[in-house]
Amino acid sequence: MNLHQFRFVQEAARRNLNLTETAKALYTSQPGISKAIIELEEELGVEIFARHGKRLRRITEPGQLVLKSVEVIMREVANLKRIGEEYSKQDAGTLSIATTHTQARYFLPQPVAALRKRYPKVQVVLHQGTPAQVVRMLQDDSAEIGLATESLADVADLISLPCYEWQHVVVVPAGHALASVERPTLEQLASEPLITYHPTFTGRTRIDSAFARAHLKPMVALEAIDSDVIKTYVRLGMGVGIVAEMAVRDDPAGGDLVWKPAGHLFGSNLTRVAFKRGAYLRQFVLSFAELLSDRLTRPLIQRAMNGDGADYEL
Repeated sequence: MNLHQFRFVQEAARRNLNLTETAKALYTSQPGISKAIIELEEELGVEIFARHGKRLRRITEPGQLVLKSVEVIMREVANLKRIGEEYSKQDAGTLSIATTHTQARYFLPQPVAALRKRYPKVQVVLHQGTPAQVVRMLQDDSAEIGLATESLADVADLISLPCYEWQHVVVVPAGHALASVERPTLEQLASEPLITYHPTFTGRTRIDSAFARAHLKPMVALEAIDSDVIKTYVRLGMGVGIVAEMAVRDDPAGGDLVWKPAGHLFGSNLTRVAFKRGAYLRQFVLSFAELLSDRLTRPLIQRAMNGDGADYEL
């Protein structure tokens, strides 16, 4: 048995037993993957997957146990690589961060700049995607650290910690009727075309829940994943924007857009930082996490990674 076989089995399970998608993800051939999995099954003396013809249909009971062992093996292989990098290059390497556009654009620039100042030989790679994609990138070791508001809290193979709280704001053109309203109401917003985030991004579920509780059905004119895009369409007069507060913090006072706090309508959101459970975190990864929040101390992160059951909520 070898690591290639383990990787093929692991990826096939992640790809819902679709060997075509597995082959694409691993840049290899489908017949090669099938052959490697069969060889591993023959060596182990058990079927990992039940089949219908050449198609994988389900993971067998012994296959579930095999997959658990494979997860441990592949995680420790990744840890060995990181340990080698840690001690061969104490202050150099690549830090891969998985996050959403809003975090990458508005929250991460200062921590990333501070890390580069502290570790000038560290290359930072930002992977932007949906919260679900952030989870996936952590799970498959494409990223060492993830940052998002959704999806990170309840994933069994991730350790996630609270980073910071934030609220939504309402954004309108300076001449809009709501520009002079200090505390817009849900009823006022429901009477306007809205421009806000895609349902999987940046606290959109809180926005939808607030309107649902008030038995209101707002008209969403446009959905986007980019706060700057939302503000652009607000400027064009297409509707009232609802964005994260960090997206307007640096906007000049007296500009063409006016924003109003909306925490009283949609509550607070919690952005979380996450690591793969059991991963070895290099020193500059820990340093970067500390730069994200005063709460994220190195001892707290290490306790969480070691399985401490303490409550880390804000």
